[in-house]
Amino acid sequence: MVGFKNRYLIMELFLDPNRGLVGDDPIIITQFNVSKAIKDSILVNFGECGLASTLGSFQVKYVNPITKLCIIRASREEYQKVWSAITMVRSIGNCPVLLNLLDLSGSIKACRSAALKCDELKFEQYKLVVGARLSADAMNQMQNYLEKIKILEH
Repeated sequence: MVGFKNRYLIMELFLDPNRGLVGDDPIIITQFNVSKAIKDSILVNFGECGLASTLGSFQVKYVNPITKLCIIRASREEYQKVWSAITMVRSIGNCPVLLNLLDLSGSIKACRSAALKCDELKFEQYKLVVGARLSADAMNQMQNYLEKIKILEH
């Protein structure tokens, strides 16, 4: 018997550039918020049947609100539908966003290594932007998020 084939999309969230890079966001980027925005986009663009066909394996596996990186799982048959719906997401809650695909993987192992690399590079950029205002709490949170990536499973 053949295992269920999935695709893993590593996405980058861009918040409204008029808000600036630093400061508190009015909406906290969570797995639930990202998942709801994508499901709403699938429903609007592909209808109820399109949504039902993607829900079998669709899952937001990981979201990092510091670096704005997320990992999304979709079935091999439906990942293009999910990807196209993701490109049509324009807001999460009332916060305008854009999503950019950084990597597309066929296995969780390849996804994990690509996500670790991307997250570490994005956190280095974040540290440069924030500078001396970087708190020890933010460093601990980032370490926790990196550990979450390392233990990702199907």
